[in-house]
Amino acid sequence: MSKNKPVVVIGLMGSGKTTAGRLIAEALGLELSDSDPYLQSRYGGTAAEIARREGADTLHRYEAEHVLHELAGEPKVIAAAASTVEDPKVRAALRDPFVVWVDASDDVLAERMRSGHHRPDFDPAAMRGRREPFFRAVADLVADVAALRPEQVRDAVLRALGKPAHR
Repeated sequence: MSKNKPVVVIGLMGSGKTTAGRLIAEALGLELSDSDPYLQSRYGGTAAEIARREGADTLHRYEAEHVLHELAGEPKVIAAAASTVEDPKVRAALRDPFVVWVDASDDVLAERMRSGHHRPDFDPAAMRGRREPFFRAVADLVADVAALRPEQVRDAVLRALGKPAHR
C-alpha cells in the first residue's frame, strides 16, 4: 500500500476510534481527522449539542459530510462517527479506503461510555442493531478492542496494509 490510501476507522461510541486512529495516523505519517473536532470547528458544538440544537438527522448529515469531505482531500486517517455507515453515499465512498471496524461487546461499550457526557442515553444494542450490517459490509479489518490494546489495533492495521508493525 502506498501512503496515498486513506484509512477510515469506524465503530460504535466507546470503541476507541479516536485513540486507534491517532496511533494509525502517526504510524503511517498521515493526518488524523476526527468527527468530534470537525463538528466543533465547523458547527460550533459537540455531537450532543448539535443533536439537541438541530436534531439527530442534521447531526448525522454533518457526520456524513465530515467523511465525504475528508475522503475528497489529501489522504488521511479518518475517525468516523458511527452514524456515517447508514448513509449510502458514505458506504459507496468507503469502497476505496482501508476501513477498520473497532468493536467490542455491548456491555464493554456501555461501560466505557458510562463515565462520559458525550451521549448520556447511549444504547449500544440499539445502535448495533441498526448499524452492524453496514459495518460488516464496509470493513476490511475487524478489531476486537475488548481483547486488543490500541497499539495492537494499530499493528494489525499496519500488517493488513503490508507495513511493518510499529516499534
